[in-house]
Amino acid sequence: MPGWVENAVGAVEGVSGVEVNMTFDPPWSPDRMSEEAQVAVGWY
Repeated sequence: MPGWVENAVGAVEGVSGVEVNMTFDPPWSPDRMSEEAQVAVGWY
């Protein structure tokens, strides 16, 4: 995923450099998904 972001942002005119830092705080959990998303992946 960081590569996708770097490629997309780097392609924007005027952008001279991109550095992507991922963070996991707060930790992700299925509770952060909408009910619709949980249904779509079969978790609800």
